[in-house]
Amino acid sequence: MTENKVKDQEVKMDEELAQDAPQQESQCDNGDNMAETAESESDTVAEGAEPTPEEVIAVWRDKYMRLQAEFDNYRKRTLREKMDLVASGGSDVIKSMLSVLDDMYRAVAASEKSDDISALREGEKLVLQKFEEALRQKNVTEIEAQDKEFNPDFHEAVARFAAGEDKKGLVIDVVQRGYMMGEKVLRYAKVVVGE
Repeated sequence: MTENKVKDQEVKMDEELAQDAPQQESQCDNGDNMAETAESESDTVAEGAEPTPEEVIAVWRDKYMRLQAEFDNYRKRTLREKMDLVASGGSDVIKSMLSVLDDMYRAVAASEKSDDISALREGEKLVLQKFEEALRQKNVTEIEAQDKEFNPDFHEAVARFAAGEDKKGLVIDVVQRGYMMGEKVLRYAKVVVGE
């Protein structure tokens, strides 16, 4: 008697699954799939037969394949958007540097026409200030190194120099300036460290 009850319950569960499968398909699919599902349902209703397990498997396989293709398209689209974002971010920085480049051309042209050294030096300082301001607007700052304690997180030692006890472990010369963008090091400062 218990075996009959178990078999009856299995039959009922199979019938419920078979009835739920077409309903779930129509809820999950897009317009094209809804039309296909409606046609297949009308065919099974017209025939008056329950869908076979092979048909249910075919429907779920189709849904799986479509979902996989949709995810593939999503992945490609997001990758393309990321690449576009990086390219546009780089173009933003280049645009801000173009005005500095224009000033450099003007300074070179002025140096060819003028003999006033102090005016040329003043012009160079203005161009340098404009360039530093453009970098500051992009959140780029110089790493302070001169007379600071050597820190391998920000400095790269290119040489060691005997400088006495008071300068031991300190940066005594900056060979190449280092820069940070926010909290990230863009280029380490190349320094000479005292021993």
